[in-house]
Amino acid sequence: MLKRLGYIVEPDPFESRADIVERIEFGNAKDLISYCEGIQSGSPIDSYVVPIPVDMPGYDDKVIMAAGAFTQGSSIELSCDGPLKSPYYAYQQGGLTFDTAKIGVLKAIDKLIKEKSEKDE
Repeated sequence: MLKRLGYIVEPDPFESRADIVERIEFGNAKDLISYCEGIQSGSPIDSYVVPIPVDMPGYDDKVIMAAGAFTQGSSIELSCDGPLKSPYYAYQQGGLTFDTAKIGVLKAIDKLIKEKSEKDE
């Protein structure tokens, strides 16, 4: 879905996978932040929390992290994070529970689409 919206994703949806991490290149901070906010809003735990970019030890740039799917105790359920620096990559992992992952990704994409349409108006 993200590739169809024009974002660069790796691995490609039709490539063989070696792990559960998907890299998404947003190209700007606003889209990266919006996507992480959408992932969090679709999470079964702490969906009301809005993730914000913060300074973190070991990083030169602020980092945004979304993860509210720890219902079974693991970030592989669904999480998404990335540093606020060009080219604005998000690293999404998980999908252990199909329904939780689907809702999170759909809410994140919905947020991206809505913000782009508001920008165009």
